Amino acid sequence: MIIVFLLLAGFGLLMLLRPQALWALTESWKSADATEPSDLYLWSTRFGGIICLLAGLGGAGALLYA
Repeated sequence: MIIVFLLLAGFGLLMLLRPQALWALTESWKSADATEPSDLYLWSTRFGGIICLLAGLGGAGALLYA
């Protein structure tokens, strides 16, 4: 279970620090011009990254200290 929480934290860190890379992997093919992600996409991906990071670290911490 600790591995799942660490993967969640790692994915959250990726979302927080490199949302453009995530967009290039998952969303760029859906756009006709595929130039760059919107500001709303960047903001919401970073927000989701913060939530994933906190959940992963909190879960790992709870398992380690329980």
